[in-house]
Amino acid sequence: MSEEIISNEQSFDMSMPPDQGGAKCFDDDGRLKRTGTIWTASAHIITSVVGSGILSLAWATAQLGWVAGPTVIFLFSFVTSYTSCLLASCYRSGHHVTGKRNYTYMEAVEANLGGLKVKLCGAIQYMNLFGVAIGYTIAASMSMAAIKRSNCFHESHAENPCHISSTPYMVAFGVMGVLLSQIPDFNQISRLSIVAAVMSFTYSSIGLALGISKVAETGQFRGSLTGISIGVVSETEKIWRSLQALGEIAFAYSYSLILIEIQDTVKSPPSESKTMKKATLLSVSVTTVFYMLIGCFGYAAFGDLAPRNLLTGFGFYSPFWLLDIANIAIVVHLVGAYQVTCQPLFAFVEKHAARIFPASNFINKEYNINALPAIFKAYKLNLFRLVWRTIFVVFTTIIPTLMPSFDNVSGILGAFGFWPLTVYFPVEMPFQPNY
Repeated sequence: MSEEIISNEQSFDMSMPPDQGGAKCFDDDGRLKRTGTIWTASAHIITSVVGSGILSLAWATAQLGWVAGPTVIFLFSFVTSYTSCLLASCYRSGHHVTGKRNYTYMEAVEANLGGLKVKLCGAIQYMNLFGVAIGYTIAASMSMAAIKRSNCFHESHAENPCHISSTPYMVAFGVMGVLLSQIPDFNQISRLSIVAAVMSFTYSSIGLALGISKVAETGQFRGSLTGISIGVVSETEKIWRSLQALGEIAFAYSYSLILIEIQDTVKSPPSESKTMKKATLLSVSVTTVFYMLIGCFGYAAFGDLAPRNLLTGFGFYSPFWLLDIANIAIVVHLVGAYQVTCQPLFAFVEKHAARIFPASNFINKEYNINALPAIFKAYKLNLFRLVWRTIFVVFTTIIPTLMPSFDNVSGILGAFGFWPLTVYFPVEMPFQPNY
């Protein structure tokens, strides 16, 4: 381990010759050159959008029916695409190429709206991120338990009820989260995000294939124009389930809360807004196709009995090995999605801690650690990052073990944040006089 202590902030020395890393290695704001492309930005978006919630879209469609279900999915995709393009234009204040950068969603709101709206934006954004982190912990543990349970069903020929506790799997996911949470920032998780995006398409494709095979097996499209009917459920329950379905679909498209942070990883030229708009349109288009297919074929396969989760809800019991692959893919995806989602929250706390305690070595200094210098680059260890992120992951692990039903609460939080973060602020900001 190197004894060298280096500052947490990168310096910008324009006096250095380009071949020695001067201006050629830095962006206009003095930070190291961003290297993100439309593909890495798309991977980040898909990782955060195509979560395991995609597997609940068949249930959501079952509550709304053949008319309202696909229509609502399409409308949410259109709204998300439009407002995300508006939000991407707010990355820089003033000129879209040379204007001041806004590194976070809150900074964009502060530059364009200011006042109480900044605090409101921050409260909603970070409350959502915290809730989503807990939801990912629960979802990953359910998939890990589902692997054990499906194998148990197979071995006992469905005679054993196979009750599996998800608590040990939450702990295992938390341990993995502690290790990966030490990745410093968005710029260094591109590979993890790409792997996670591939995994999301893997389990989504398996869910879609199983839905199609179920329809082919029965030879009929189940379901109705208006969804689950009153009589099967009460009128009050029908209304409540329909609202839940809208929340599930809204939550499935809620990625705007980290859009600016993703955009801050993109290189220029071309301008960051152009790249981000292309990445948004590409990602939302691809995910909407998957959403439509899985929601519709899942509903066609099971009708009103569509499970809340196509893979962990045991709508399918075989082939068990394919279900295992799908659930492994869900876990790998959620490991990456957890890090993509939490990075803005991590950065927010660390930035404000550095601002409050600028002279603290514990908060601001980094230590070069390189056990294998011939193979790996030196890892920059920051003690505050190590302690604070570990505490955060521990909390997001303990809460779901004590409150397993918190998964429903996090879904409500995500749906509640859709209007202000995905619609109101992106539409309001570009039309302000100071924009």
